[in-house]
Amino acid sequence: MSEVRNITELKNVLEVALLTSHEPLSLDDLLRLFVERMERATLRMLLDELKQDWALRTLELVQVASGYRFQAREEYANYLARLNPERQSKYSRAVMETLAIIAYRQPVTRGDIEEIRGVAVNSNVMRQLQERDWIDVVGQREVPGRPSLYATTKHFLDDLNLKSLAELPPMDDFVSSEIKLEI
Repeated sequence: MSEVRNITELKNVLEVALLTSHEPLSLDDLLRLFVERMERATLRMLLDELKQDWALRTLELVQVASGYRFQAREEYANYLARLNPERQSKYSRAVMETLAIIAYRQPVTRGDIEEIRGVAVNSNVMRQLQERDWIDVVGQREVPGRPSLYATTKHFLDDLNLKSLAELPPMDDFVSSEIKLEI
């Protein structure tokens, strides 16, 4: 009986930490909640159980690039949007193309982006993506001039509800859909 209570108590601690955190919590963050040593496998099992406990509720426990978080289920997004009717950020085609190039080809330089797009990259585009914390400089290419290399951030993955870049749709999906649109 005490073991069941202990598991319940452990899940309650995880639940309250995840529900009150403004950011996703990593496994290391969650392990720090407990004085006694806990195996990562045990923590993952508890998180899986917690996810099942919330399976029929309005919130769901999801894993994103920076860790775990509770979020409203997608079917409630329209209702919640009415509470905070802030305008959705609209991004220009140049911003979206630049972001896509960085996401699929990273790390890339501005020169790489310009070569792929066939036009110069406006510095405002790069600044906008950096201010949004979707891209960051991750190094310099070892060529004359040492241009900055850009890559996406964990924040970008978190905003798209992705655990890793591997979850991005295949680039072929975009190429074939573009061809269909032109026909």
